[in-house]
Amino acid sequence: MTRTITPRLRPLVLLLLAVTAVLFAGAAPASAHAALTGSDPAQGVVVDKAPTQVSLTFSEQVAMGDDSLRVLDPRGKPVQRGKPANVSGTTYAVQLKSGLAKGTYTVTYQVVSADSHPVAGAYTFSIGAPSRTVVSGTTTAGGGVVGTLYAIGRYVSYAGYIVLVGGAAFVLACWRRGAGVRALQRLVVGGWLALTGATLWLLLLRGSYTSSGTFGDVFDLALLGQVLQTKAGAALVSRLLLLAAAALFVAVLFGAYARRDEEEGDSAGEERATGEEAEEKRDLGFGLAIGGVVVAAGLAASWAMAEHASTGLQPGIAIPVDIVHLLAVAAWLGGLTSLLVALYRAPAGSPLEASAVRRFSRLAFGSVLALVATGVYQSWRQLGSWSAFTETRYGQLLLVKIGLVAVMVALAGISRRWTGRLAEQPATGAEDEPEAETASVPATAAAAVQSKDAVEGAASTAAGGAERAAQLARQRSAVEDARRKRLRDADPNRSGLRRSVLTEAAVAVVLLAVTTALTQTEPGRTEQAAQAAGASTSSSPASDTSGALTLDMAFDTGGTNGKGLVRIDFDPARVGGNEMHVYVQRPDGRPYDVPEVKVALTQEAKKIGPLTVKAEHITRGHWAATGVQIPVAGDWKVAVTVRTSDIDQVTVSKNAQIG
Repeated sequence: MTRTITPRLRPLVLLLLAVTAVLFAGAAPASAHAALTGSDPAQGVVVDKAPTQVSLTFSEQVAMGDDSLRVLDPRGKPVQRGKPANVSGTTYAVQLKSGLAKGTYTVTYQVVSADSHPVAGAYTFSIGAPSRTVVSGTTTAGGGVVGTLYAIGRYVSYAGYIVLVGGAAFVLACWRRGAGVRALQRLVVGGWLALTGATLWLLLLRGSYTSSGTFGDVFDLALLGQVLQTKAGAALVSRLLLLAAAALFVAVLFGAYARRDEEEGDSAGEERATGEEAEEKRDLGFGLAIGGVVVAAGLAASWAMAEHASTGLQPGIAIPVDIVHLLAVAAWLGGLTSLLVALYRAPAGSPLEASAVRRFSRLAFGSVLALVATGVYQSWRQLGSWSAFTETRYGQLLLVKIGLVAVMVALAGISRRWTGRLAEQPATGAEDEPEAETASVPATAAAAVQSKDAVEGAASTAAGGAERAAQLARQRSAVEDARRKRLRDADPNRSGLRRSVLTEAAVAVVLLAVTTALTQTEPGRTEQAAQAAGASTSSSPASDTSGALTLDMAFDTGGTNGKGLVRIDFDPARVGGNEMHVYVQRPDGRPYDVPEVKVALTQEAKKIGPLTVKAEHITRGHWAATGVQIPVAGDWKVAVTVRTSDIDQVTVSKNAQIG
C-alpha cells in the first residue's frame, strides 16, 4: 500500500515547493482597498469663491455613514451640512454651509471599501488664500468591540459554510449510508444554523462597523437600511436567500434520500430492490449533487463578489478562482470533519467502511490540488516580494498556512496507510460475524447476554406482558450494540485511523483561523513599506536659517535596477504653502528617471492624511510641486512610493518636524 501512495503524494509535494518558488520570485500586488482618485475642490488648490459642496471620487464604491465625509474650517469646526450622498458612480458629495470665510479648509473622509476594509484620509484646499489651520481627529471605523464581533462573525460564517458544504459532499460522494447517521445529520444542520446565524449577525453589525463603531447602533434600522443598499449588504442578503435553498437541500438529503437508502438496506435479506427503484435513487442522488454544487457555488460567490476578489487586479478571473478555492476548502476540511464524526459517532451496527475512507482520500487529494492552483493565483495578487515573506504579517501568515497544509498532507498520508491496512484485513463487522466468534467476545458481554436471557425467560413466565417484552428487547439491543462497539473499537487499524484523522482535524482548525486572518490582512508590500518607515524614522533639516527641509531615503524595489536614493526638499517647511522638489538618483549618484513617483503626507497624532501631493516631472530624475499645503504644525510622516517597472515598486518614508 505504501508503494502505491508515495508516487501520488510526490506531485503534490512538488507543487507545494513550486508555490513557494513562484511567490518568492515576487509579483505585483493588487490594490485591495479603495483609493481616492479625484476631488472637487482638488488637493492644494486655492479657489476665489467658496464652493457649495465637496465631492470625492474613489476607485470603487465605498460604504459611507453620516460622518464619513467632513469639511473643517481653519479653526477645526465642521462646515458641512446634511449627509454625504452618492451623486454618480463612485463619486460622493456633501453640501457646505454658505458664507465661508477665507483660509485653508481640511477635508477628512473615513469609509469602508468594497472589500470590507476601512479607508481614511484627508486633504486641504483654500478659499482666497492659504492660512494656518487646526483640525481635530476623527473616529476610526472597523475597530473596537464592534470590529471584534464582526471578525468573530466572519470566522463563524466560514466555519459554518465549510461544515455545511463539506458534510453534504462527504455523504453524497463518499458514504451514502451516512445520510441516515444522526451524528452526521446534526453536524450538517449545525453548519447551516451557524452560517445563517452569523450572516444575520454580520448584517446587523455592518452599519455600526462602517460608521460609528458603537455597539448601540447595531439595531439602528436607519443604518440597516443604508447597509442593504451597499454591495456588502446585498451579498449578505443573497447569502440568506441561498441558505433557504440549502435548507431544502438538507431536508431532501436527510429525508427522502436517507429513507431510500434504509429501504434498500431492509430489502437485503429479502428480494433486492427493483431496477426502477434503484434508478430513482440514482436520479435523486444526481439531482442532489447538481443542486448542491449550484447552491454551494452561490454561497461561495457571496464572499467572492463582495470582498478581495471583486476589486483590484483581474476581478473577472479572481472571482471564479476564489469560488473554486472556497469549494475546495469546504470539500477538504468539511469532509475531514465529517469523517472524524463518522469514525467516532457512527452506530456500531453500521460502521464506516474502508471504501468510504478511500473515496474521501481521493476527494481530499483533488481538493488540495485545487487549493494549490488557486492559492498561487491569489498570492500573486496580494504578495510583494522575497523579503515580504519574513518581514510582513501577510507573508508570515502565508508561510504558516503553507506549513499547515504540508503537515495536513503528511497526516493524510498516514491516514491512507491506516485505511489500506483496514481494507486488507478480513471483515469483522457485527453483520458478518459467524456464530463461532462468540467465544472471542469479552466475558462481560457473554455474561450480560446470559443474564439477559435468564431475565427474559423469568419475566415472560411471570408477566407475559407485551410492555415487558418490548423493554427486554430494547435491553437486548443495547447489549448487542455495546458488544459490537467493543469489537469495533478493539481493532488497532481503526483506532489508528481515528487518531490520525483527529490530529488532521486539530490542524485544520488552526488552518482555518490562519486563512481567515489572512483574508483580512494588508498585502505584503504595503506592510513592508510601513515597516521600512518605522525602521528609518528620522528627520534632517538642511538649513536652520532658511527654514528648508531635506529628507534622504534609500529604496530597493527588489527588481532589476531597483535600488537608488530619493531626496525630498520642502521650502520653507512650515504651515501653509510650500514648494516641494523630489530627486531620484541611482546608487552611483546619477539621475534616475523612474516611471512613477508618489508623495503622501500624514500626521498620525491628529489623524490627518494621507495628503497626496501631485508632483510634475521637470527633468531627468526631478519632480516638483508648488503650493503644497501643510495644515498644521507637528511631526509629519513623508512617504514616497517609487515604481521602477510595471511590477516593482516600494514605499519608503521618514518623519519630519514641519511648522
